[in-house]
Amino acid sequence: MNDKIIYDITPFTHIDYPDKLAAIVWFCGCNMRCIYCYNSDIVFSQAGEYTSNDLFAFLKKRVNLLDGVVLSGGEPTLHNLAPLCKEIKSMGFSIKLDTNGLNPDRVKELVEMELVDYIALDFKARNGKFGYITGSSRFNKFSETLSFLIRKNFNFEVRTTVHPDLLQPEDINKMMEDLKSYGYKGTYYLQSFIKTENNIGDIGESAVDFDRTKLSNILPTKWR
Repeated sequence: MNDKIIYDITPFTHIDYPDKLAAIVWFCGCNMRCIYCYNSDIVFSQAGEYTSNDLFAFLKKRVNLLDGVVLSGGEPTLHNLAPLCKEIKSMGFSIKLDTNGLNPDRVKELVEMELVDYIALDFKARNGKFGYITGSSRFNKFSETLSFLIRKNFNFEVRTTVHPDLLQPEDINKMMEDLKSYGYKGTYYLQSFIKTENNIGDIGESAVDFDRTKLSNILPTKWR
């Protein structure tokens, strides 16, 4: 476990893991190319700054200071996370996984082995817009992950990044209908696109507005 698969480590966050003080581990690489993604350096990175052993050394100094660890990226499930999670759990930390859901087998492994405690699942778009926004045609893999987490009654949230040129209220409403049809009953978290100097699609601020009053109440929603 000495490969430099970790792009960076954020030592402290109180907003990325609900109700917990945590560190964020940013893993190299991704199996999507979302056009609004501002983490392009991480997405295209082949190697990072830290090994797993570097992470463990850091976390040993944070025992009793932090509650949890967020595995993010990039896409963490591109990597063999089970050994890493076992070590993190042995130190007493809770683990949150941020994932796009395209690797359901790895998600199932981590859940079945009780190596993660909370998951944030990114719902990029419905199947019709999914390929354009993400650069991936594997919507079925996302659906498999979503269905599994609901079936297991696992502690997870669904979230979507909203760029009004890409997703309008009617899109979000249909996504809520889809989620409800799968059996999702949790809060649906929405986050606004933030313009940065660097995103994969080189897109800017939206040319149109997003009218939040047109969102349905099919599911409880919360903006971040």
